[in-house]
This record gives sequence, C-alpha cells and structure tokens, in this order.
Amino acid sequence: MNFLRGVMGGPSAGPQPSGADTIQKLCDRVASSTLLDDRRDAVRALKSLSKKYRLEVGIQAMEHLIHVLQTDRSDSEIIGYALDTLYNVISNDLEEEEQEENSAKQVDDLGSQFTEIFIKQQENVTLLLTLVEEFDFHVRWPGVKLLTSLLKQQGPQVQQIILVSPMGVSRLMDLLADSREVIRNDGVLLLQQLTKSNAAIQKIVAFENAFERLLDIITEEGNSDGGIVVEDCLLLLQNLLKNNNSNQNFFKEGSYIQRMKPWFEVGDDNCGWSAQKVTNLHLMLQLVRVLVSPTNPPGATSSCQKAMFHCGLLQQLCTILMATGVPADILTETINTVSEVIRGCQTNQDYFASVNAPSNPPRPAIVVLLMSMVNERQPFVLRCAVLYCFQCFLYKNQKGQGEIVSTLLPSTIDATGNSVSAGQLLCGGLFSTDSLSNWCAAVALAHALQENGTLKEQLLRVQLATSIGNPPVSLLQQCTNILSQGSKVQTRVGLLMLLCTWLSNCSIAVTHFLHNPANVPFLTGQIAENLGEEEQLVQGLCALLLGISIYYNDNSLENYRKEKLKQLIEKRIGRENFIEKLGFISKHELYSRAAQKPQPSFSSPDHMMFDHEFTKLVKELEGVISKAIYKSSEEDKKEEEVKKTLEQHDNIVTHYKKVIREQDQELEELKQRISTLTSQNEQLQATVTQQVSQIQQHKDQYNLLKVQLGKDTQHHNSHGDTLQMNGIQTEEVSKLKEELEEWKNKHELLQGQLKEKDSVIEKLNSSQLEVGAAEQPLQTSRFGGLEHSNELQKELEMLRSQIQLQAAEISKLQMENQKLQVMNTAADPMLGDSGAPAATSSELEARLEQEIKELKSQVKALSEEKESLKQQLDSSTSTVAILQDKNSRLEREVAESKKEQDDLLVLLADQDQKISAQKMKLKDFGVAVEDEDDTESGDQGDEDEDGDEEEQDENAAVCYQDN
Repeated sequence: MNFLRGVMGGPSAGPQPSGADTIQKLCDRVASSTLLDDRRDAVRALKSLSKKYRLEVGIQAMEHLIHVLQTDRSDSEIIGYALDTLYNVISNDLEEEEQEENSAKQVDDLGSQFTEIFIKQQENVTLLLTLVEEFDFHVRWPGVKLLTSLLKQQGPQVQQIILVSPMGVSRLMDLLADSREVIRNDGVLLLQQLTKSNAAIQKIVAFENAFERLLDIITEEGNSDGGIVVEDCLLLLQNLLKNNNSNQNFFKEGSYIQRMKPWFEVGDDNCGWSAQKVTNLHLMLQLVRVLVSPTNPPGATSSCQKAMFHCGLLQQLCTILMATGVPADILTETINTVSEVIRGCQTNQDYFASVNAPSNPPRPAIVVLLMSMVNERQPFVLRCAVLYCFQCFLYKNQKGQGEIVSTLLPSTIDATGNSVSAGQLLCGGLFSTDSLSNWCAAVALAHALQENGTLKEQLLRVQLATSIGNPPVSLLQQCTNILSQGSKVQTRVGLLMLLCTWLSNCSIAVTHFLHNPANVPFLTGQIAENLGEEEQLVQGLCALLLGISIYYNDNSLENYRKEKLKQLIEKRIGRENFIEKLGFISKHELYSRAAQKPQPSFSSPDHMMFDHEFTKLVKELEGVISKAIYKSSEEDKKEEEVKKTLEQHDNIVTHYKKVIREQDQELEELKQRISTLTSQNEQLQATVTQQVSQIQQHKDQYNLLKVQLGKDTQHHNSHGDTLQMNGIQTEEVSKLKEELEEWKNKHELLQGQLKEKDSVIEKLNSSQLEVGAAEQPLQTSRFGGLEHSNELQKELEMLRSQIQLQAAEISKLQMENQKLQVMNTAADPMLGDSGAPAATSSELEARLEQEIKELKSQVKALSEEKESLKQQLDSSTSTVAILQDKNSRLEREVAESKKEQDDLLVLLADQDQKISAQKMKLKDFGVAVEDEDDTESGDQGDEDEDGDEEEQDENAAVCYQDN
C-alpha cells in the first residue's frame, strides 16, 4: 500500500523513489501480479505517469501493455487504461506547457520510434483492429485514437498492414455508423489518415458506402453552416476523390453530384459569415474542382460537367458569383470553380454567356468580371481568378471567341455608348497605365484568337481612335507602337505574347505586320543589343516574333521576303546569337512554372509573365523556327514546291476519302434498305403463311358444314315429301312461273321478228320477178339484192333454230310446272285430314327453314371470305415479286459501288507511292520529314475511318454472298 500511496501522490515515510524506479516497479507488478485488480491499478498508475515520463514508460512498459491487451480482454477497464497509456506514449499531441522550445523535433522522432516498435509485430495492429470492433466506449474510443496516432507516425507501413488484414478496412468503416458522435467524429479523422495517398484503400472505403454515409453526416450537421465535423468529412471526401478516377466515376454514377447542390444555397442575407462557414464552403468548392480538374481524363471531366449542369449545380454557383456580401476568398474560389466547370464544355459555356448580373440595366457576367480584371484596385488573386475564368470560357469555344471579337469590329460597336462591351474593356486594359492590366488584357485577347485563323484575319479590321484630330490606327499597329515606346517589361511581354499568337499560322497578319517599315528594324535592334538579365526575356520574345514572321511569310512583300529577312538576321544579329536569344524563353524559371498547369497562380504580380497556352506555342515553334533560319533559298524553294505538291496530293487524297465516305454512307443506306425490305418480306411471307393456314381452316370448316347439311337433309326427308313441297318448293314454283312468263314474252317477241322477216322476203321475191325482164345493165343490182336476200335467209334460219330451242325449254318448263301442280294438289287433302300432325309438320317446317337459311348464310360467308383471302394472297404474291425485283436491283448497285471503291483504293495506293517518293526526295535535300510512325498518332482518326470502310466492304460482300 505504501508503494501505491507513493505512486498516487499520498504521503510516505521513506525517501521518494525516482520516476524510472517507480515505472520499473509498476511494470513488475503488471507482469507478476495474479490478481486482476492489482494489474488494473498498476496500469492505471502507468497511464498517469505516461505523459510526464513518456520515454521511460515507452521503453519499459510497452511490452507489458501489449501483453495486457492480449490476455486481459475480458476486462474492458484495464484494456482502456492500456490503450490510453500506449496513446500517450506514441502520440505527439502533448500539452503546450509540457513542450520545451527545442523539443519539437525530439518529440516527433520519439513518437515515430515507438510507433515503429509497436508495428514491428504486425499482430499488434491486427489486435488493435479487433479491439476497435468492441462496442464498449472505454475500449473503442482509445483504440480509435491509438490507431489514428499510428497512422500519423508511420502511415504507409500501417496502411499496408491494415490492407492485408482480413476485413481490416471494413471494420473501420463501421465507426461511421456509431451512434456516439465522439467515436463517429474520431472515426472520420482515422479514415482521413488511412486514405492518404493510397488508391487501393481509397477504392475499398468508397465501395464500402463511404460517400453515402459522409454526405448524410454533412446534411445532419447543417451543410455549410455545420461545425468542424463537416470540415473533417469534406477533407475525407477530398482524399477519396482527388486523383482517383475510379472513385470519381463511382461518385458520379451514384448520383452524389446532385446531393452537392444544397451546399451552395446561400441566402439573401450574406452578412456575418463565420470563420467555420467560410472554411466549409471553401472546401466544398475545392471538392467540386476535384471532380472537374483539367488534370483528370477528358471523358470523366466532361461527364461531371454535364451532370453539374443538369442538376443545377452550375446555376447555383453562378448565383453565388453574382451575389453581394460574399467574402473575397469565397468569391475568388467560386470564380475558379465556375471556370473549371465550364472549361471545354460547350453547353456550360453557352449557359455562362447567358448569365446576367443583377444590375440596372442588366449586364453579362463576363463583362462584370472583366471590369474587375482591368481594375487595379481589385485584389491580385481575384484578378487572376477572373483571367482564368475568361480563359476557360474561351477554351475550345469558337462561338464564344467570335462573340468577343465581334464586340471589337466596327459594325457591331454600340454607337450610343450606353453599354460597355467585353472588347472595349479589353482594349481599355490593353492600353492602360497599369502593367498588370496590360498583361491580363493581352493574354485574354490572345485566348480569343487561339487556333482560330478566321478571327485573326477579322481582328485586322479593328481601328482605334488614339486622339482627337488624328486618323484611326489599326489594333496591330497600336500594339507595335506601344511596344516600341519602351514601357514596363510586363506590358511588353504581354504585347509580344499577343502578337506571337496573332501572327502564328496566319500569313495575312504577318503581311500586315511586315507592311509597317518600323517593325523589323525595332525587332532586330532589340535582339542585337546586349541588355541586362531582365531584358533577356523581351529579347527572346522579339526573336520568336521575328522567327514567326519568317516561318509564316508568304513572300507577298518584295522587301520582306524570307531570304531577305534571313540575310538581315545574318548581318545584324548572327544566326547563333539569334538561336541563343530564342532559347532564353524556355530556359526561364517563370516559363517552367506556367507550363505546369492551366490556372495562372503567381505569388506576386511581378512573377506574372507567361501564360500556359503560350508555353505550348513556344514549344511547338521553337524547333521549326531554328530550322527555318538555317535553310538556304534553294532549299526554301524546293520545300515550297514539295509543300505545294504535298498539298495537291493531300487535296486529292482528301477528295478521294470524301468520295469513299460518301459511297460508304450510300452503302450503309443500301444495307439499311435491304435489311428493311428483308424484314418486310419476312413479315409478308409470315402473313401469307398465316392466311394460307386460315384458308385451309375455312375449307375444312366448309366441308364439315357440307357434310352436316347433307346429314340434316337425309334426316328430315323421313318426315315426308309433303313438308318439303309446302315449304321450300312453293317458292320454287313461283319462281318457275315467273321464268315461264318471261320465256313466253321472249317467244312472242321472236314471233313478231319472224313475221317481219317473212314480209321482207316476200317483198324481195316480188321484186326479183319484176327485175327478171329488165335489161342487162340492171343485173348488177339484182346480184346485190340476191346477196342481201341470202344473208337475210341465214339470219332467218338462225332465228328459227333459237326459237325451236326456246320452245323446247318452254315445253320442258311447262311439264315441270304441271308436275309441281299435281304434287301440290295431292298434298292439300293430306294436310286437311289431321290437326296435330299438321301442327307438328309446320313446326318442323319452320325449324328446317331456319336451319337451312343459317347454313346457306354460313356457306355464303365462307365463300366470300374465301374470295377475299384469294385476293389478299394474290396481292401478297405481287408484293413479294416487287420486293425481289428491288432486292436484285440493289445487289447490282452495291456491286457497282464495290467496283468503284476498288478503283478509288487503287488510285489511293498510287498517290501514297508518289507521296513516299516525294518524301524521299525531301530527305535527299536535307529536309526533315516526319515518318509515318510519327504521324500515325495524328492521323489515327483517318486510319480508323479507312479500317471501318474496309470492314464495312467485307461485311457488305459477305451479306450479298449470303443473299
């Protein structure tokens, strides 16, 4: 008890032992005591001494504490004391009063050394993971803190141990679901350390539903109005998403981008932003930028940009951008975020162009931002952010470039002067007294001309009124005038970058530049001088501008042809000196910084010299300009001839490729038509088959009905012939009487006609007797009358034969009529003899009549349906014949197209041989020509198209062979 009393601070009779001795006795107590209470008290005493005697406890007690964790797991209290003691030994989070001035480095080394001792046995980390699973607060919370401290000290090693441990990461993910906020919050801190710079663990954590849980915590805590827990969750989200394409895609596919929109719902009252809210919103904006960073794969960035537009996140960011009362650093970060959300995405860029600021009258957001960029009273970081936003708006946006340049052209300038345009702001910044405004405006205008030869030519039309009474000068001439006046280095660098971008790949702009006789002497004078280190950058840019004027010169000006400019460089500067000055650009430190990333980030305005896109232009032109300077006039001529020849060949090849594409499209259309007709043919054949089967079914039904009708007739004949006579045959007798009357009328008509013919014959006979005594000249008329009489006799014979036939039919009908009358009279007495049989026979007669009528109607309907099906079958057969005819015609057309395509491919092969021959000639002349391997990546799209065309030809051939 005296020992414990001494440890716990109570009075003791003897001399006080030292800290090391006390710790040694406590360690012996932990190792040798058999009672759990004694060991627990000893571990509690070690915990109380662990902060003051950290080194001694760590050296003497760590092994014993680990043994306690292994053997005394049933007692949560002693486990908690042991974990707290280990945490105090390993952690470097000491209280301020316990730290000395020079002990920081020693403390770091001490924690790292103890951590290394602890994780040397991987079982210790696995044991710690098992203890973290315990629900007891006194075990779980110290275990989480200890594991976090181990990750801080030896992160990669502990990460690897946890990664190979079974379900190691999954155990730690359960901390986010703990109902106790202290453990949940420390679990977030633990996962922060666990996911640092380890893509494998980041993926596991993400697929363990970390995004859902973290976003739920942020929502519960109040989004941007939340406390430090929101900040910790956002930092963990950044760890999971930054430079991890798999997690970014999972975040987008899980529709988690839509859940970010409420973060940026800022109210109208933006006064009194707390420091924590500013920090949270800053991290939220950074998280959006992680998803759309220019360093991500283009496809992933584009999909995230589209998702942000469709869910309204971009609109919410633009609302913050145009709001009032927003802190400066939040506004700056919002501008940078909007910049990367719209960069290279045409839909987002078009929306941003339509955003207006809430002013009277409303102004476009771009104009408002440019006003801030050229205002020297605005903060430097804000001006850089606006410049980056303008660059991102114009990146791969020819429509936006045209709109900006159109505000400078004379036909579109507002004559009233009521509104300020983007072009006027850029010109104002370009020629202001502030060098930073000059540089920003020059770079912004250069981005409006980037890779757009049409706008470079249109910008030559811009005229500026420098002063009252003087004639206007062009924008190009005004830039060169300011350049020659010797302004600040930053202004001259910006103007030279603008001129180099403007003149590159634009021969007309080069001609306008060389047309001013003062420009070339100024450039040669600047390059030839031996100036200080600050002016070397200007000299290099002047050399680049002069080299562009040579390389893109079309020799339209006699005094400034390529050869004469080269001679001028040789005489006044020297080729070696010119190349050396040209190399000053790429060797500059600020050039290397600007080439790293698109966003302009500078520590001070003086370091703002180079633009990211301009560094790409320098890298592209530096080598070709150096080669162009050393070429002779003969080589230039030969190169121009070869270029013209290659251009001609390229035009021919392009033409043939276009023809092949058109034919390929026609083949595709024909294939589609063939497939459509084939499907229609199959459908028609199926219809015909179905109709044939239906016809067969109807035939079977018809035959069945005929059989049934015959059976019914035989069955009802047993009731007597009298019922049939009184039923159906009465109607037949009436019909026969009507027909008999008609035949009688016809007979009387024919008798009348016969009498008329007899009278005519008698007249002819009398006339023949009178003519017999006449003279010879009248014989001709007699012969004509005889012929006419012969014809009439023939007709008479025919009529008589018809009358005889009709008379025979009439007699036959009369006999049938008499038989029917006899049968009718014989049936009348039979019907009058009995009443009950008569009633029965009448009922049977009525039923038979009804059944016979129904059968006849069914037979009639079946016959009509049969006729309609025959007509449909005939039409289907004709349609199939027409489709077969079309199919054969299409096959002939495809064969002709295949033949034409083979001819074109032969021509292309000849052209390729000619091109290779020309390239060999170029190589013989010493001209550097790119090989096919070098140009293969540039022409990959064309080769893919050619391969697709060959594959389509093969598929077409196989298709037609099958047909």
